[in-house]
Amino acid sequence: MLRTLDVADLRPGMFVQKLVGPWMQHPFWRTSFLLDEARLAELQDSGVEQVVVDLSRSEVEEEPDVDEADATPDGAGGSAPEEGTASDRRRVIVPDGHVSLGAELARARRICDDGREAVEAMFREVRLGKGVDAQHVMPLLDEITGSVDRHPTALVSVARLKDADSYTYLHSVAVGALMAMLARQLQLPEDQVRDAALGGLLHDMGKALLPPDVLNKPGKLTEEEFAIVRQHPVHGERLLRDGGITQEAILHIARHHHEKVNGAGYPQRLSGTDLPLLTRMSAICDVYDAITSNRPYKAGWDPAESLRRMAGWQGHFDETLLKAFVRSVGIYPIGALVRLSSDRLAVVVEQNPATLLAPRVRVFYSAKSRTHLLMTDVDLASAGDRERIVSVESPATWGFRELEKLWLP
Repeated sequence: MLRTLDVADLRPGMFVQKLVGPWMQHPFWRTSFLLDEARLAELQDSGVEQVVVDLSRSEVEEEPDVDEADATPDGAGGSAPEEGTASDRRRVIVPDGHVSLGAELARARRICDDGREAVEAMFREVRLGKGVDAQHVMPLLDEITGSVDRHPTALVSVARLKDADSYTYLHSVAVGALMAMLARQLQLPEDQVRDAALGGLLHDMGKALLPPDVLNKPGKLTEEEFAIVRQHPVHGERLLRDGGITQEAILHIARHHHEKVNGAGYPQRLSGTDLPLLTRMSAICDVYDAITSNRPYKAGWDPAESLRRMAGWQGHFDETLLKAFVRSVGIYPIGALVRLSSDRLAVVVEQNPATLLAPRVRVFYSAKSRTHLLMTDVDLASAGDRERIVSVESPATWGFRELEKLWLP
């Protein structure tokens, strides 16, 4: 439900859908966002007088009207109601730290929507000859790291479901989330976690300077076109430096996320000993999201199959970090199609922190009779020897499309 409110009546937790007034008269590069204290202060200082709030996407609730509540009779010891507008009585809902996976998946969809808009706006600014202002993505960075902290695999699972048109922008969001998740898995210090996430979010900014017909080409690139693409890490580092990024780890990610530990990568053919930790992490996260996503020239691979293939690319990745990455996303990531020992097919819907081999799955198909079954959730950790995963299956082989509808809320 949309409602127009005065800026003075806004509260943290409200979702601003639109700023009222000519867009050039306010300093915001994005016109829809979730309000926090910092954004609220910036909005109140901006000169914007009214906004349109989407109550359905807000994280606030309104106190019930007096005639809907259990009123305290006069003289019964109740305190008199305080004066003020209705907005003064709104209160922010603060997450209690036990957010369900379903709720986080729903929130992740909003983060992806906002993230695509944010990254696309940055690309647009660069194409207009303007610089990269990393401060503009700090609220998005907080959203990404917050989601990863609540449910490590929710955002990366949703961000994987991008179409070819949104790949370039959502890829940055996905790699930022994967980097934060891997950094948490490695128990890195907080400053490195944020550098990892920000490096992932900004790692492909150099692509904003590539010709669109090359960047979005649906077929195989020519040698000349691939030579152009290979320059995007160099462009990216320069854009970030010019934009005021001073963290060497982030700049190194931008320039060297396509390097390989065996020295066969680009742009400088650096080997493992020359690649810092966060850069080696970025190579894994970048490739994983790329091969699991639908792109202009190929359909994405199943997430579990992608991990299997990555493990077989000798000399491409740091093997210790790749093992940590598998632990963070799961041997059978959310959305993976698996065959059970009962000869039924299921999709993975949630990881089991205690064992990577026994996630919670949603059974929906009989491989033997090739018929759909009544969907049933099975916790393989509790099933013991009665039910286990025997193989990873390809959705394309079985003709399954939009498998995500089985696990997305």
